Amino acid sequence: MVQTSVIGCGNMGSALVKGLRRAGNHTVTACDLDPEALDAVADYADRTTSDIAEAADADVVIVAVKPDIVGVVLNDLELSPDQTLLSIAAGVPTDFVEARTDANVVRIMPNLAAETGDMAAAVTGDDVTDDVRALLGDVGEFVEIDETKMDIATAVNGSGPAFVFYLLQAMKESGVDSGLDPEAAETLAAQTFKGAAETVLRSDRTVDELIDAVCSPNGTTIEGMEVLWDSDVQTSVAEAVTAAEERSAELASEFNDGDETDE
Repeated sequence: MVQTSVIGCGNMGSALVKGLRRAGNHTVTACDLDPEALDAVADYADRTTSDIAEAADADVVIVAVKPDIVGVVLNDLELSPDQTLLSIAAGVPTDFVEARTDANVVRIMPNLAAETGDMAAAVTGDDVTDDVRALLGDVGEFVEIDETKMDIATAVNGSGPAFVFYLLQAMKESGVDSGLDPEAAETLAAQTFKGAAETVLRSDRTVDELIDAVCSPNGTTIEGMEVLWDSDVQTSVAEAVTAAEERSAELASEFNDGDETDE
């Protein structure tokens, strides 16, 4: 069992706590100053604490706090070179964290699907260990990238779930408008997205090839695809991703301009 701590039990931190418990390969300590946040994850953590020194007693320490308090947390967090610190704070560069800890630093951008073991994550660091890869694999899929690509990764897999939820909701509402029960429409739409995503991940075919496989000549799917191909949907989705990427870069710039937040 890997001793793992999660400091910060907001949405992302709690998703990781729940996902790691679900995987069953970790002894998890959840740390937060908010009693309500700790209560929300108490059933999934082996230990809850508001004492950062207790959270420091782990093989892997995940810092899941907001960027503006990362420096403060790091100043109170004493780790050794044989420990690993995973930072998930958006816009906080690896060198900022490395300057404030002796631990091996790995920066990740996960998403909320860690809770169900379906996370997509981008990972960067000088030493991404096998233990880190195993941990991330326990809660989903991950790719290792250069840190200069973290803004676009943040947009694609960090912000991406909201874009998918939006499209899923549109499909559900179309079903409801044509007579489906809302619960049935949601199940059909959500499972369709889930199944399509699994097919992309597990198939050797490209996305375009998979679209062709569903589009029988003169069938129903090709009629719908003609509408999409003639629309601005692809452009709008691309613009949404670009907007999120640009905001990620802005946050990083703002952080770099004011990294006195740890003083």
